[in-house]
Amino acid sequence: MSKLKGGCMCGNVKYTSDSEPAMTAICHCVDCQKQSGSALSIVVALPEDQISFTGELKLFVTSGDESGKKINRYFCANCGSPLYSAPDVMPGSIFLKAGTLDDTSWLKPEMEIWCASAQPWVSIDESLPMFPGNPPF
Repeated sequence: MSKLKGGCMCGNVKYTSDSEPAMTAICHCVDCQKQSGSALSIVVALPEDQISFTGELKLFVTSGDESGKKINRYFCANCGSPLYSAPDVMPGSIFLKAGTLDDTSWLKPEMEIWCASAQPWVSIDESLPMFPGNPPF
């Protein structure tokens, strides 16, 4: 895969990474639902030390409705676009919001996580591995 690049809606925050994604997933957790304003969030997991950001990021910390662990959520200070989450349950990993990637043509979710919180009207792809909460890492 080529270098990952992306950023926020207004262009003030950009990121790049040469790292291969550790995983891509469809997340149904309540926190992602609230942050995305939708039923789910598509995320790309990367090692935290393998990505660089430019621009001003703001931090909002949640308690993780289901996990009870802190989730650091980063977004653009100007336009408010959510960019990534860094959950305490997976130290050293970040979860990019896939919609912020410049090129999503390669993206194919490999699993569905937090399925226990999925909206009842959302279809879950039963051909993918499914986890009621976090995947076992």
